[in-house]
Amino acid sequence: MVSINIKQKVLEAVQQLPPDATVEDAIERLYFLAKVERGVAQADAGETLPHDAARKRLLK
Repeated sequence: MVSINIKQKVLEAVQQLPPDATVEDAIERLYFLAKVERGVAQADAGETLPHDAARKRLLK
């Protein structure tokens, strides 16, 4: 799979927004996509928590 550069990813994300989207909507979408990308990279690097450890962490 060919890696898409960041500019292309941003353009695609903005083009997928509804016509009545606000600047805040665009920022939230880009922030969300950045966090997902970071999480996937962490998972690929083996930086994950077992389910029980994550559950305990959330219950604190």
